[in-house]
Order: sequence, then C-alpha cells, then structure tokens
Amino acid sequence: MFDISFTAVAVLCVAAALAGWIDAVVGGGGLLQLPALLIAFPHLPPAYALGTNKAVAVVGTSAAAVTYARKAPVDVRLACRLGVVAALSSLGGAFFAAGVNSAVLRPLIIVLLLGVAAFVVLRPHFGHAPGGVATRGRVLTAFAVAGVGIGFYDGLLGPGTGTFLVIALVALLNMDMVTASATTKVVNVCTNIGALAMFTWQGTVLWSLAPVMAVCNMAGAFTGAHMALKRGSGFVRGVLLVTVVGLVGKLAYDQWWAH
Repeated sequence: MFDISFTAVAVLCVAAALAGWIDAVVGGGGLLQLPALLIAFPHLPPAYALGTNKAVAVVGTSAAAVTYARKAPVDVRLACRLGVVAALSSLGGAFFAAGVNSAVLRPLIIVLLLGVAAFVVLRPHFGHAPGGVATRGRVLTAFAVAGVGIGFYDGLLGPGTGTFLVIALVALLNMDMVTASATTKVVNVCTNIGALAMFTWQGTVLWSLAPVMAVCNMAGAFTGAHMALKRGSGFVRGVLLVTVVGLVGKLAYDQWWAH
C-alpha cells in the first residue's frame, strides 16, 4: 500500500522515541509523532497516520504506566474507572475522526492551551504539592472533563491529550504533577486502546511499520518515566510549559501558514 525509504523509517523511529519520552513525562508526544507520520505519508488519508500513531503510542504509554505504578502513589482504581469512561469516549471520537474539520477545532484548542500556559506561569506552585482530598463534586467533574471530554478529543485528534489530562487532574483532583502524570498514563492507555480498536476496525493502521516505531516509543517512555520520578514535580512542570508552547506553535502553523 505504501513505499518508504530506510531513512524515512529511521526518522520516524527517532520521532517515536522522543514522543515516548515527552508522553511519559507530561503527555503531548503526538506533537512530534503524528506530524512525522503525516509528512512521511502525504498521499495517504490522514486516518492512517492517526491509526498508526495510536498503535505506536499504546505500547509506550503502557510501558510508562507500569513504570509509574511501581513507584508513584497512583490510585489505580480511580485511574482505571476514569480510563474506561475515557476509552468509550475515545472510541466515539475515533468514529468521527474521518469527517473532522480540524480548521474549526484548532483555534479553540490554541486558546485553551494559551490559557493553560498562563495559568501555570501565574501560579508557580501549581502541581508542586497535593492540595487536599478532592470532593465528590470535583471527582464527578473530573470524570466529565477528563473522561468524556478529553477522551473524545483523544479519539478525534489526539495531540496534547496527555497535557490536557495532567492539567485537569491537578486542577480538579488536587494531585501533584508527578502523580497526575502517572495517573494520566493509565487513562491514556485506555483511550489509546479505545481509539485503536476503531482504527483497526476501519483498516487504517500501518501494521508493517507500527511495531518498529513502538519499540522506539517504549524505550523513550521508560526513560521519560524514570526521569520524571527522579526529578519530581518541578521538572514535570517545566516540560509541561515547553510542550504547551510547542503545541500552540504547531497548531498555529497548521492553521494559518501551512497552506
């Protein structure tokens, strides 16, 4: 179905490794991996890049989730419940991915990301320490925002999902950055599985390429997770800001200059 050079495969593997590292620390690895796939296969429908991205990401995210679960204080029960809700929403998002008008969604996402960046900068202690036990109302809100809303977005487009999840969990459930990042990995595994199931059913996954990229993504994820656990919330917060700025730049370029 497609022809690709060894050099292109090597570049995609490097992108997958870097994406795995970013995803493990704070999320947003799709910022690198998805554009790399779109550039490598310009003549294929975008759904193939989306499907292959999910097949690769689910491996690296799973590796990061296992690494975090062994050393970080993750509420696995809460994370799995949130993940199930997000997975179902992701499945729905993936179903509509083929017909999405990204030109309409990008400006809204850019505004939201800029708001996130401003919030994190203006609140230097945001995510550095737990703020107490979350109320039942906050937990339900987290399920609505992170489970339903962000889960649907992950299936629909994907890049930045981990970043959105980390911010939502810190803001709504009073988690520190490391715990939020660890919990996000469990949720992200579920959303990736949900979206991948739909893309597999639609036949839009490049299975001859995905396993090679997945190995590199997993290596990056292991490295990123260990660094986040070792360096703490301050490190994760810094990577979060860099990722948000990068994501805004990429979305703005796609919206106003790419064409």
